[in-house]
Amino acid sequence: MARRGRPTVEVELNDDERDTLGRWARRPKSEQSLALRCRIVLACAEGLSNTEVAKALSVNSDTVSKWRRRFVVSRLDGLHDEPRPRRSAQVR
Repeated sequence: MARRGRPTVEVELNDDERDTLGRWARRPKSEQSLALRCRIVLACAEGLSNTEVAKALSVNSDTVSKWRRRFVVSRLDGLHDEPRPRRSAQVR
């Protein structure tokens, strides 16, 4: 059956990236958000669609799409949280 919708970007991992992602996903001291992102990327690298990954990991398909794209653009660095804007100090 042909896929519908926008084409997904293929995720290809080298051995170092695959090892690092697996370690981060299993490490007990990893943040749970980072571990989930690693599991998402690993599943995408297996050739699964965003919908299949989302169903397997109980997340929204938009979440899978976001982390797939960020990994392809920034690799491992893209899986970490971006800095949040801080509230400016009020002058009194």
